[in-house]
Amino acid sequence: MAIKQISVFVENKPGRLADITELLAKNNIDIRAISIADTTDFGILRLIVKDPDAVVNILKEDGMTVSATEVLGVAIPDVPGGFAKAIRIITDKGISLEYAYAFITPKSGSAYVIIRVSDIALATEALNDAGIKIIEQNEIF
Repeated sequence: MAIKQISVFVENKPGRLADITELLAKNNIDIRAISIADTTDFGILRLIVKDPDAVVNILKEDGMTVSATEVLGVAIPDVPGGFAKAIRIITDKGISLEYAYAFITPKSGSAYVIIRVSDIALATEALNDAGIKIIEQNEIF
């Protein structure tokens, strides 16, 4: 099952990230995972939140360029090679990994990793077949 991720186009200038996160806080939005990729002039802020549709609306109403994309959430055993195993399974199926980022899980013994892949359905099937747990949006909270 795919997770909705929010992607926000952000100008690379002082205070912009503070403005966005304060807007979310004002609207009682809890950010569970965050990733920022930047260049000299702009960045892409990626967020995992409980109600992504509401966040898209809040940010658009504030004039931001924002979209929701589907990503996979994967529960990785917190042991050396846990992540490598999951990535090998995806790669062996010919699926491209576009990016990944991890965050803390409430369960001990595992880490959650968000991955963006070229074929979510095939990646989900391959990971499930290998016994790797795919997490759902509500499990993150």
